[in-house]
Amino acid sequence: MQCKEIMQVIEATYPRTAALDFDNVGLLAGRADKEVNRVYLALDATDRVIERAIEAGADMLITHHPLLFSAVKKVTDEDFITRRIVKLIQNDISYYAMHTNYDVLGMAELAGKVLDIAHTDVLDVTQTDEVGEEKGIGRIGELPETMTLEECCVYVKHKLELGSLKVFGDMNRPVRRLAILPGSGKSGIPVALAKGADVLVTGDIGHHDGLDAVEQGLAIIDAGHYGTEYIFIEDMKQFLNRKLPVLDVLTDPVEHPFQIV
Repeated sequence: MQCKEIMQVIEATYPRTAALDFDNVGLLAGRADKEVNRVYLALDATDRVIERAIEAGADMLITHHPLLFSAVKKVTDEDFITRRIVKLIQNDISYYAMHTNYDVLGMAELAGKVLDIAHTDVLDVTQTDEVGEEKGIGRIGELPETMTLEECCVYVKHKLELGSLKVFGDMNRPVRRLAILPGSGKSGIPVALAKGADVLVTGDIGHHDGLDAVEQGLAIIDAGHYGTEYIFIEDMKQFLNRKLPVLDVLTDPVEHPFQIV
């Protein structure tokens, strides 16, 4: 089937109109009329991912994070970003990104389910659909039971299958109401506080962001940008297998982008 037909199926569930204003989603490189038999899924379109897609004989690469985020004035092999675009086009791989539209309509609910939180609500509302249902970034709900922050860290590590995470807060503090905002989540601190969260699970939390959150009564578990979003890969594989079983869908291996030594 053609790339544009796959896009239509994806966008019936994850329309581009659901993306936030700053975002860049959709077909970012390649041909919409490309005949696609094999799709490669990854979180980011890195050099390694593109090489793997080429080696695997992929016709289409789908990532969560868009390779092209800001405007570029030329596409040459002299820049490390546009060099990837050149390589994708040379190998006739159509490249598609689904970022905050998936965050709003897929990632938020999925993350809540992975952490098994109950009585969930949207954390940061970005839109209301035609039947009045709120949609947005992140989820907030109740842990299965009250636990200490230390126990909650162990719980999150187990649920997200992580080797490590960073914590701001008193490890003996009891927590029950948990907010999850996959990706870069310091913008979620004020809304998590406003909605009564005891702890926020997210990524990319800086020194002052963490300290300030704790001073206001919110513990932070920084499980990493990749660590909270790699769940996109398997979820989209299942989506494509269910909706388009004719496709051969391959996934990039789970590889955290940094090591702690």
